[in-house]
Amino acid sequence: MKRGDFSAFESKMRDAGVMEAAIGAFRHNYEALCREETGLIPESEIKPAEGLAVFEPGSGEWDPALLAQTVVIKLNGGLGTSMGLQKVKSVLEVRPGVNFLDLIVRQVMSLREASGSKVRLLLMNSFSTSEDTLDYLKKHAAGGFAEASEVELMQNQVPKIDEATLAPVEWPASPSNEWCPPGHGDLYPALVGSGWLDRLLADGVKYAFVSNSDNLGAVLEPGLLKHFADSGAPFLMEVTRRTPADRKGGHLAVRSDNGRLLLREVAQCPDGDLEAFQDIDTHQYFNTNSIWLRLDLLKEELAKGGGVLPLPMIKNRKTVDPRDKNSTPVIQLEVAMGAAIECFEGAQAIEVPRSRFAPVKSTADLFALRSDAYLIGDDGRVALAPARNGQPPVVKLDDSYKLVDAIEHLGTPSLADCTEVSISGPLTFENGVVLQGKVAFSAPAGEAKVVRSGTYSDNEISL
Repeated sequence: MKRGDFSAFESKMRDAGVMEAAIGAFRHNYEALCREETGLIPESEIKPAEGLAVFEPGSGEWDPALLAQTVVIKLNGGLGTSMGLQKVKSVLEVRPGVNFLDLIVRQVMSLREASGSKVRLLLMNSFSTSEDTLDYLKKHAAGGFAEASEVELMQNQVPKIDEATLAPVEWPASPSNEWCPPGHGDLYPALVGSGWLDRLLADGVKYAFVSNSDNLGAVLEPGLLKHFADSGAPFLMEVTRRTPADRKGGHLAVRSDNGRLLLREVAQCPDGDLEAFQDIDTHQYFNTNSIWLRLDLLKEELAKGGGVLPLPMIKNRKTVDPRDKNSTPVIQLEVAMGAAIECFEGAQAIEVPRSRFAPVKSTADLFALRSDAYLIGDDGRVALAPARNGQPPVVKLDDSYKLVDAIEHLGTPSLADCTEVSISGPLTFENGVVLQGKVAFSAPAGEAKVVRSGTYSDNEISL
C-alpha cells in the first residue's frame, strides 16, 4: 500500500466487524499522524484555568425526575496487569466477599430506590474484560445486570500501525497482537456505533455520568447532577487541585484565542515549557476522569463532525508483541475521553474535593482501601472515616508487595489514626494491630516476621 493510504486499515477493520463510528474516529487520528501533527500545546497559546465553580459534598437533595433521566457509565476495560491480575480489575475484593462491581451495583440500586425509576448502568468493557465481567454479574441477575444487551457498552479495537511503513502491522504468530484498545476516548464512537446513544435518548435519558470503575470516590451526587442540569452545558469535567505529587500529570487550561477549556498532557508540552507545565500554582487543576455529558447535545456535536469528535490523538510507540522487545516497532493511536472538553462550545469544569478522586492503581492503594481508614455504606459509597478530615493514609510498600498476591497474607491493621505506614521486607500483621501517626516496619529477608497484636504509634520497628 502507498504510505498514508487508509484503505488497508478500512478493509481490515470492516472484516473484523469494527463499527463505522470507530472506523471514522481512527481515520481522523491516522490522517493526523500522516500529516505529522505533533499535538504540542505551547505555554504561549494558553492561559491558566481560574475562577471555577466549587462543589461541596452533601449539597442538594435528590430530584427523582432528573435522576430518572440519568445513566451511570463506568469505564471497565482495565485488567490491572500492573498489580499482577489476570482478570478484570473490578472483580478485585475491597472487603471480604465484596468487590468493585458489587459496590457499583449497590450504588445504582440505591439510586433506583431514590428515584423510583430504573436508573441505567452501562459498563464500558474491553474485549479483555467482557467475559469476566458478565460472568461475575450473574450474581446480580435479579437487578437486571447480567444481560450484556442491558449493561454492556463494548470498547472498540483498532489496528496497530507498522512504524516503518505506516501500514497495518502483520503478526501471523499471534494475530490478536495486531490490535489495541483506542483509549477511553473511544466512549463517543462506542456510544454511537453500538446504538446505545439513540437507545438512551429514546428512553428519555438525557444526562450521563462517566467515571472509572476503580475510582470508588466517583459516585453520582445530587448536587452535581442538579448543577450540571441547571448549567445547560453540554459537557462538565470534575477537576481537583494539583499537589506536588501531581506536577508531572496533565492539567486544565484555557485556549487563549477562543477561550475554550482544554487538557494538556505532558506529551503535548514542548520541552522548553516543562517548568511552566509543572507549576502547580499557575496550572492548579487536574482532570479526575469523571465527566458529565448531555446526550442530546453530544448527538448534535457528532452530527456536525460527520459522526466524529475531533479529539487530539496520543501517539504511543511500542512493539507489536509487548512481551518481545525485538518484535516489529509499532505506533498505537489513542484518544482520551476528557480531551473532548475542547470540542464543545460552552463546556465547563467544576472543582471537586480530592475525595472524589480515589482510584486504586497500586497494591498500596488497595491496602489502604481495605482498612478501617475507609467506610463502606449500605448504598455502596466509599468514604474516608470522618476523623481523617479528608486525608487518606500514606502507604509505602517495598517492591516485594507490588502484586496483589503478595498483600493477601499481609493482614489488615487499623489505619484509622495512621498518617503514614511504611513496610519493608516479609511480615504479616496479626488481628488487633493498631497503627497511629507515622509508623515504619522492616524485616530481614527470609521467613515472614509477625507483628503482634497491639498499638504502634510514631515509631520505627525492626523485626
